[in-house]
Amino acid sequence: MIPKVSKEIIDLGDGRSISIETGKLAKQADGSVVVQMGNAMLLATVVSARKASPGVDFLPLTVDYREKFAAAGRFPGGFFKREARPTDGEVLTMRLVDRVLRPLFPDDYHAETQVMIQLMSHDENVMPDALAGLAASAALAISDLPFSTLISEVRVARVDGKFIINPSRAQLELSDIDMMIGASTDSIAMVEGEMKEISELEMVEAIKFAHEAIKVQIVAQERLVAQVGKKETRTYELEKEDQAIYAKVKAAAYDKIYAIAKVGSGKHERSAAFDAVKEEVKALFTAEELAENGDLVGKYFYKTNKEAVRNVILDLGLRLDGRKTTEIRPIWAEVDYLPSVHGSSIFTRGETQALATATLGTSREANQIDSPSEQGEEKFYLHYNFPPFSTGEAKPLRGTSRREVGHGNLAQRALKNMIPADCPYTIRIVSEVLESNGSSSMATVCAGTLALMDAGIQMIKPVSGIAMGLITDGDRFAVLSDILGDEDHLGDMDFKVTGTADGITACQMDIKIEGLKYNIMEEALAQAREGRLHILGKITDTLAAPKADVKAYAPKIITRTIPGNYIGALIGPGGKVIQELQKATGTTIVINEVDEQGVIEILGTDPAGIEAVLAKIQSITFKPQMGEAYEVKVIKMLDFGAVVEYTAAPGNEVLLHVSELAWERTENVSDVVNMGDVFQVKYLGLDPKTRKEKVSRKALLQRPPREEKKE
Repeated sequence: MIPKVSKEIIDLGDGRSISIETGKLAKQADGSVVVQMGNAMLLATVVSARKASPGVDFLPLTVDYREKFAAAGRFPGGFFKREARPTDGEVLTMRLVDRVLRPLFPDDYHAETQVMIQLMSHDENVMPDALAGLAASAALAISDLPFSTLISEVRVARVDGKFIINPSRAQLELSDIDMMIGASTDSIAMVEGEMKEISELEMVEAIKFAHEAIKVQIVAQERLVAQVGKKETRTYELEKEDQAIYAKVKAAAYDKIYAIAKVGSGKHERSAAFDAVKEEVKALFTAEELAENGDLVGKYFYKTNKEAVRNVILDLGLRLDGRKTTEIRPIWAEVDYLPSVHGSSIFTRGETQALATATLGTSREANQIDSPSEQGEEKFYLHYNFPPFSTGEAKPLRGTSRREVGHGNLAQRALKNMIPADCPYTIRIVSEVLESNGSSSMATVCAGTLALMDAGIQMIKPVSGIAMGLITDGDRFAVLSDILGDEDHLGDMDFKVTGTADGITACQMDIKIEGLKYNIMEEALAQAREGRLHILGKITDTLAAPKADVKAYAPKIITRTIPGNYIGALIGPGGKVIQELQKATGTTIVINEVDEQGVIEILGTDPAGIEAVLAKIQSITFKPQMGEAYEVKVIKMLDFGAVVEYTAAPGNEVLLHVSELAWERTENVSDVVNMGDVFQVKYLGLDPKTRKEKVSRKALLQRPPREEKKE
């Protein structure tokens, strides 16, 4: 039976279009669509369990995005030749979609839900991650899941002052903006991206432009639902409620929590005080009541806690640690803390602390990117680690989390455009979060800046970062600078902004409520700029400018370019020449062939070793020019001449024949030159008889006058 296919087209207005199709593939899923742009095709499916698992009081949503190598006509790398764990790029796309979808499900929907998005066909002119949010929302739209607020996501770039929706990778290379925006028809839900020092106004303009394109994509989803026929939303077991218990908990706890919140205290002290109130509330119930409704008591205490803390901020303008809404926590920082690394720094803001290291290497240490949609390498990359002790917890380590990948990528994007294009090093920054109470990714940006400057990397400009929050009850709102972990957890927005003194370099925004107005976003950006500049001042107070050179024990890197036909001579048979040279000089030598040229990187800590390598390269590539004079040194005496070595290219030897020593007839070579003598010779090219190189000493000497013959 031929399936009935429903399809809608989204016109991007520039000759490109996106199609959404359903009815052909994966029909046993609760919802499935194929989204296509050019030759790029994504299959998105959604499946949700009919019942929530016992004891689950949250939405167990999993968003999975994978790129199939076959989509690009390629084989997976590795021994097993199959796709394995997700790449960082795939994880970042999962996070982009998850962050928009998760807040839009009902608070009481707790069934296991899985959204899977697969790149099935790749087009090198289409970046598939920009289509993932649209695909996920469309799959949910045609399902019977309780998901009523449709969304979409687009990438926005700006080339020559003109905004572009879903640019190609080639266009993105020319752009000063690379932002992903997720939104519903009414409000922005998520923003993430990097910029080349744009203003706050330019950022808002880009978001508004993207939002208009998103509205068009949502209308297309609505048309698709109308074609297919809207399914009746499934019924599910609602959370149990008991207003009497809520009233009892609130009456007992609200005023006490309000009083604790307005005093201003440290994280652990405040936590202990809240826990004490919670125990007092639990004591109001019998053991039997707690056994039956203990989960409700806990839920209502959290609800009361959230309401009281938010009202303290809205009523009094005071925050949990006693700060005003625009106030930044105390900051201290230092550099050169670790004695053996190439660059290091500590950045501490309130109860958040990051220790960053910078390591310098050759292109051999570049981070290799090999996915179906992207191949290349990164010469600057940043890794972020968030150990459990940073929050005073004991947890098993389970590998790098999605959160660590996301926070590290944000900090990397914040800093990367401030690395000079001519920097010869591959640079790896590692941020170890040692304490965390909010905005550790922004502490990573600040610590990363200081570690780079401490390592002697000549950053174009230093970068700082700040996390902004929002508390609103619909009528009143407060924008919070430098948020705490609790303010992130209890608040309505987490908006991270990084930049230099002259503009924004990266951002990440998650909105937890619907209907955020642009005026609030603009106020948050303006307030963020003030905070960012304050933090930047603390950074430059610690280290005003990058150190003039790398540390004594850090490697120096010198690059040289040689003609491609000399690469083999430098490597030698089986790598013998280069291996012996590295061993003798204590250096690392990397050779890359670029446009039929050999780009040589020499990395070492000993200047003499580097000079020895440069001398060897000079020797190998030395090619004397016809008629030019060169300084030589006698290294061997023969009966029929002297073997001389070019002083500019040690190891390059040539025979100076006895007949070319002097104009006078020479019986013994030693009558004219001796071992170790240094003098000039003229290069005469190849001898037509012997086909060997020929040099002459006498050609540079004045020819004696001829003696006249006697009659």
